[in-house]
Amino acid sequence: MLKQARPRFDQATIPDDLCPIGTELTTMLPGDWRSERPVVNRDKCVKCATCWLQCPVQCIVEMPAWFDITYESCKGCGICATECPHNAIVMVLEEGD
Repeated sequence: MLKQARPRFDQATIPDDLCPIGTELTTMLPGDWRSERPVVNRDKCVKCATCWLQCPVQCIVEMPAWFDITYESCKGCGICATECPHNAIVMVLEEGD
């Protein structure tokens, strides 16, 4: 059997708080860091559900006559605006507080 070039790794040398950030819960939502947000033009929306199907975080919600966006979970990717066949969704710059 060949000798190892280095001694085996000693797991006892790993500190208990190696990654404290990964173990703490955060209240930050995707809507807290987006730079643009989608806005639905209710007059143009025909409820085709293309935006709802394409949204990766499912922040599109159905209303009686149109689809709307839940901004708390929207990350501002713009897929809904790109995929909307009726151009009923536009991306606008997020305004600071």
